[in-house]
Amino acid sequence: MNFSAVQPSQLPDLLRAMPKTELHIHIEGSLEPELIFAMAKRNDVRLNYANVEALRSAYAFTDLQSFLDIYYAGASVLQQPQDFYDMAWAYFLRAKADNVVHAEIFFDPQTHTERKVPMRTVITGLHDACRDAQEKLGISSSLILCFLRHLSEESALDTLEQALPFRDWIIGVGLDSSERGHPPEKFERVFKRAQQLGLKAVAHAGEEGPPAYIWSALDVLHAQRIDHGVQAIHDAALMKRLAAERIPLTVCPLSNLKLCVFPSLALHNLAEMLDQGVCVMLNSDDPAYFGGYLNENFLQVFEALPMNAAHAYQLASNSFEASFVPDDQKQIWQQKLDACFAQFGA
Repeated sequence: MNFSAVQPSQLPDLLRAMPKTELHIHIEGSLEPELIFAMAKRNDVRLNYANVEALRSAYAFTDLQSFLDIYYAGASVLQQPQDFYDMAWAYFLRAKADNVVHAEIFFDPQTHTERKVPMRTVITGLHDACRDAQEKLGISSSLILCFLRHLSEESALDTLEQALPFRDWIIGVGLDSSERGHPPEKFERVFKRAQQLGLKAVAHAGEEGPPAYIWSALDVLHAQRIDHGVQAIHDAALMKRLAAERIPLTVCPLSNLKLCVFPSLALHNLAEMLDQGVCVMLNSDDPAYFGGYLNENFLQVFEALPMNAAHAYQLASNSFEASFVPDDQKQIWQQKLDACFAQFGA
């Protein structure tokens, strides 16, 4: 493929048009302020913000924890299956506009069960939206149940047991929330139990935490993908391993910028990791809070970094490779990607 034939002026349109998967999206983090207020009214929940503008103006974060405080407050409006459906459906509409062909969606049941919202309420609403996204929008999807790492492993084990009646609706487990002070080893037993059940395993590591957390996620939790992972750049041996074993990193640039992991996108290490052969791809993380869905991440990163059509192709291809779908489906997406690039002269 002749990537050099794609002109720099064509790149924005190409980035928007190319098919892609999203593998690091927290569905609660896609809850826009307008929907938060609509649900608060529906469920008679009092918010500590006068209006949509006041809530959005509070999205000035200094680190991960300052974001999580508002994130959990926003999630308090989710109480009925319809709330979870509406939240996921709003995301799928955005994903369709960004030419996302497949999404593997994180959800945090403990955020809701601790508020006495039943597991069934959470998963039923999300599952119904996933089904409709496939039927009405042509977007396939899977659900990944994430454990909150600031809570105990016992709580995580209990959450996994509560989810067992819905095992067929969940493809894997993940680990998110406050990274500092909560190493992956804390959740060794729950991940072992999940894998005995045939669930896939992913884990947040190396966002604010050290490269050692990535090693632990791989060797203790046996994670098949690392979410974020940008601190791997500081460990040459780890970088070699990630590249050699094609261990995916689901990188979220606008999230990293908003949470001050990098002072600017121009200083982000995405291109460097990609050029070193690491299987990185772009994702939006918590797009309602971090200023952009998937295409916006692509557009801003390619504007800030010296990246070209070859990088774009590799990022999209990596996103297919890293997804938990059969190889024949990946090949179909790859063919669509090739056709898209051909339309731009590559």
